[in-house]
Amino acid sequence: MAKTIYKIVPASLWQKTRETGIFEGAAIDLADGFIHFSTAAQARETAARHFAGQSDLLLIAVDGGSLGEKLVYEPSRGGDLFPHLYATLPLFAVLWEKPLPLGPDGTHQFPEMPL
Repeated sequence: MAKTIYKIVPASLWQKTRETGIFEGAAIDLADGFIHFSTAAQARETAARHFAGQSDLLLIAVDGGSLGEKLVYEPSRGGDLFPHLYATLPLFAVLWEKPLPLGPDGTHQFPEMPL
């Protein structure tokens, strides 16, 4: 499975994570009982489906290998396996965070991401 996984997060929600040192999840994560992540190959579609037109977002890169057995890959869209974390996300697992701005065409402009 992918070593690096990604989470798209509103900057305001991530600010709370910086203060507490732990990310508990966005509203959908809390409702579903796990934190949704995407692989590099899935992140653009995730942004288009769930964050279309939203600005002030961050792309968070996470070392999936540091999350242990609480990180599970489960089928979702079209049978693709998506990474789901059945725990809170500790800041030590975060590799980097970068802005995810909207481009002139209204789609999110992603930084380089290793597959």
